[in-house]
Amino acid sequence: MLSLTANDAKTKFGSMLINVQTEPVEIIKNGTPVAVVISSKEYKKLEALKLEIIKSRFQSIDENDLIDGETFFEELDSGKYD
Repeated sequence: MLSLTANDAKTKFGSMLINVQTEPVEIIKNGTPVAVVISSKEYKKLEALKLEIIKSRFQSIDENDLIDGETFFEELDSGKYD
């Protein structure tokens, strides 16, 4: 994954947009990773994957699987279901 400082990302924005079409770009500010920029295509893939995980949970649900929605999405975002 390509890494850029926040300043480089700002000054080389057009170049960064080209790069994110082939790989994510990590943005570093004050030595700390603060963001990852991905292509719209990759973002849509991630969102579709999340939806598939949600759908699969409902296909084999039983009473022991029930949790509140906020907890589920926190677990999903943390990678628990990867």
